[in-house]
Amino acid sequence: MKIGYARVSTLIQNLDLQNDALLQAGCEKIYTDKISGTVSERPALTKVKEILRRGDTLLIWRLDRLGRSLKDLIDWMYYFEQEGIALKSLQENIDTSTATGKLIFHIFASMAEFEKNLIKERTMAGLSAARARGREGGRPKKMNNEKRNLAVRLYKEKQHSIDAICQMMGISKPTLYSYVKER
Repeated sequence: MKIGYARVSTLIQNLDLQNDALLQAGCEKIYTDKISGTVSERPALTKVKEILRRGDTLLIWRLDRLGRSLKDLIDWMYYFEQEGIALKSLQENIDTSTATGKLIFHIFASMAEFEKNLIKERTMAGLSAARARGREGGRPKKMNNEKRNLAVRLYKEKQHSIDAICQMMGISKPTLYSYVKER
């Protein structure tokens, strides 16, 4: 059986291109996720793993739809090999049911990891250069230092619930916890 998997990283992105290509490639079922590729637990992909059987083929539009890290992709390949499942990537024209396809998969996976690391290095270099010029990254703080200290003090005094503190200060729980962690 040919089973398709499509993924986009955000809710505003569209799956139509991937779905059309997977249908044209003969997929009997297609499962989709709208979640970042860096998240290893994806509901539709978990369902696909439950459904796939020996002799089946998983079709994806591109390798980066399955996973972003080399380790993640290699883990999937190992799983597919153990279970007798083939992987076909339509854009890279990879078919792991052949020896050449397995080799190409590993080369492409390495290149994808390399590209991700280059982007990370460039981003870090840019942030470093900005800091050297006195610029700080990140969003501006929602509250000034005095209000942040008050929120932390209320938290530590344990006289108000977390929800009450957040409501009084007009902040979310994660914001409160980040202020507590800073101090």
